[in-house]
Amino acid sequence: MVSLKQRFAQPGIVVAPGIYDGLSAMLVEQAGFEAAYLSGASICYTRFGFPDIGLATASEVLDTLSAIRERATIPVIVDIDTGFGNALNVQRTIRGFERAGASAVQLEDQSMPKRCGHLKDKTLVSKSEMVGKIKAALDARQGDMALVCRTDAIAVEGFDRALERADAYAEAGADMIFVEAPPSHEHLVQVAQRYAGKVPVMANMVEGGKTPIYSGEELEKIGYKLVIFPGGTVRALAFALQEYFDSLKANGTTTPWRNRMLDFAGINRLIDTDGFLARGKGFEG
Repeated sequence: MVSLKQRFAQPGIVVAPGIYDGLSAMLVEQAGFEAAYLSGASICYTRFGFPDIGLATASEVLDTLSAIRERATIPVIVDIDTGFGNALNVQRTIRGFERAGASAVQLEDQSMPKRCGHLKDKTLVSKSEMVGKIKAALDARQGDMALVCRTDAIAVEGFDRALERADAYAEAGADMIFVEAPPSHEHLVQVAQRYAGKVPVMANMVEGGKTPIYSGEELEKIGYKLVIFPGGTVRALAFALQEYFDSLKANGTTTPWRNRMLDFAGINRLIDTDGFLARGKGFEG
């Protein structure tokens, strides 16, 4: 299988929907996407009902990835936030997620407690501390797992300083650069042009966020190699569930929703219950 590092060197953009558990990963894989993005925000939203303000722990994200790897083989880019601590913590994080099957990890330069890249009042570690974390991550990495390095500096220090940070991260050895929350088309273009032919760049599409929404095709034309839609999956799910629960409360039955949901046989076909049972029978004496 081609690694994500190899894939990013090939023509075309990778579109990665957000996932948060084994079922969502399986559905993304069945839909034919090349990769999926394990979103820390989506884990907070779905598992705990928490906002994305740094409340998920390293072990909780790692446990989620392990569950996903039980069900899906699709390449997974994992949001590891700040690496969950200092440079030594980053090394433990890298080793753990590499063993668990991460195809790439995304490391950012926020300080703790971190928060969603499209929220206000973020704070940053120094550029030199982040460079040290990148070097620690690369030192700990054993295989071909890609290291995506993100800067949140636009909202804190301005666009030009964000690019200076991204330059330093690329020089330190990042496999991909992620400048979070460019506020305009022009800023997106500047990021892509700055690193063209040097290091691939990624974009983050957040519905209602600070960056204009573009399609994968549009971002590819600008020069991006990866686009993630990290929270779109959960936002679509939450919207559907609100309508489902409103209907169930109003009608006392799921009948009005039957054409918008799988029945018992349908969900079992989706998750291949017969296949599991058949494999189990193969081990019977």
